[in-house]
Amino acid sequence: MEQHHITHPPQPSTARRAILAGIAATAASVSLAARAQQTAQMRRLGVLMGLANDPEGQARAAALTEGLGALNLKDGGNLRIEWRWAGGDPARVERYATELVALGPEVLLASGSAELAALRRKTRTIPIVFAQVTDPVGQGFVEGVAHPGGNITGFSTYDPPMAGKWLGMLTQVTPPIARVAVLYTPANPSYVGLMRGIENAVPSVAVTVRGAPVQDDAETEAAMAGLAREERGGLVVLPESFTTTHRDAIVALAARYRLAAVYPHRFFAAIGGLMSYDTDFIDLYRRSASYVDRILNGAKPADLPVQAPTKFELVINLKTAKALGVTVAPSLIDTADEVIE
Repeated sequence: MEQHHITHPPQPSTARRAILAGIAATAASVSLAARAQQTAQMRRLGVLMGLANDPEGQARAAALTEGLGALNLKDGGNLRIEWRWAGGDPARVERYATELVALGPEVLLASGSAELAALRRKTRTIPIVFAQVTDPVGQGFVEGVAHPGGNITGFSTYDPPMAGKWLGMLTQVTPPIARVAVLYTPANPSYVGLMRGIENAVPSVAVTVRGAPVQDDAETEAAMAGLAREERGGLVVLPESFTTTHRDAIVALAARYRLAAVYPHRFFAAIGGLMSYDTDFIDLYRRSASYVDRILNGAKPADLPVQAPTKFELVINLKTAKALGVTVAPSLIDTADEVIE
């Protein structure tokens, strides 16, 4: 009878099994070490945005991440960005400032004055870069432009004299404006310097000016309705998270009450506002990335000078002027960067 033998594959010796196990352990150790090194190399940035996570907020955030990427700081790669969107709500600004500081990032970025003030109340040690703050010296955020001192530096937007230009623009509208209300929210400290700039310009123009503090849509409508009951009323809207987040409602109310208004950002004019004169904020966010990078590489905020805006834009919406029944001076139209017809 023929016999069949089953051949078993040779089994590794005890010594060989020990070698294989050692190789596997070494590979796992190397992999863990590589992941640990990658984690250690990942830098941390906390960003407190005053705007809502809407198209304008996203455009500014994209400019920041684009600027960081150009400096080889990739969000999700070697950089972890913690985003917080306050949407112009003072309570959320405070809560998110507390959250970001508790995370212990290497650098914080504040979008505007309200966000910067909240972060400064939480920390005097973590470096803070601001992207768009009005008159940072006047507001007491930094000691000086050339030498900020402390843990804060960044990029300024408007100085008080620029607010006087907004008032001057309203005087180039006919029928002539006689009374002007300045729309702002008391929670944002930037309004103080801008109101001072407007008040300083009053003696050179034939108008009276008053502040119109608002905190919600109902107060905004009440302020505009009251102005509309007066003869020849005009409106200046100050730049801040609340007015930017509520821009659609503000422009719609100005149209309903037939108020000539000057706005602080181009997108107000693009959606139907009469006129805007502003800084290029997208450029400021892109430039802010350079200070984040320098601080991550060892620079001190106290030694980084506050930088001024370099790009401005005047936009006039003639379609809106026609709807309001007003005429904008040809000399102002001639200086506009964009005319919407």
